[in-house]
Amino acid sequence: MMDTRPLRIVPVTMSETARPTDSAAVVTTVSSTVMTDQAALGTRVLVVDDEPQVVWVLQFSLEAEGYTTFAARNGVQAMNAIAEHHPQLMLLDIMMPTMDGWSVLEEMMQLPREERPRVVVVSAMSNLRDRAKAEEMGADAFMPKPFDVDDLLVVLQGLEKAS
Repeated sequence: MMDTRPLRIVPVTMSETARPTDSAAVVTTVSSTVMTDQAALGTRVLVVDDEPQVVWVLQFSLEAEGYTTFAARNGVQAMNAIAEHHPQLMLLDIMMPTMDGWSVLEEMMQLPREERPRVVVVSAMSNLRDRAKAEEMGADAFMPKPFDVDDLLVVLQGLEKAS
């Protein structure tokens, strides 16, 4: 059943101290559009990155678009979050402590297909070899850092529709 409640937009202001630091410059813009596709509302997205500023910006942007988000700071936490929250989509950094993104992709291959989220690798490692490796290991898309949040949203919407 489609949710027919009107979408309420609440303006948000942030103090300068609440803004992410310069290392969050990996995300160059935040979407100002509101997604009207009701199918995406509530889609569960796991954000896996060891940089808190990146996680904050991605969660803020995705939640503003109606996604439900969860965060993990390393691969071990990511695998636990997959088992606990059953996300449909995952944004996965490669360079992380404890367990890197390559290891997460490898571990996910052990899961039944229906338990694996669609994966967008989001990484500063963006040469052709890394892109090819991500695809070989089961990633559905690759976004090099820095990236534009609007471009990421288009990729996520495409993955949702393909599911």
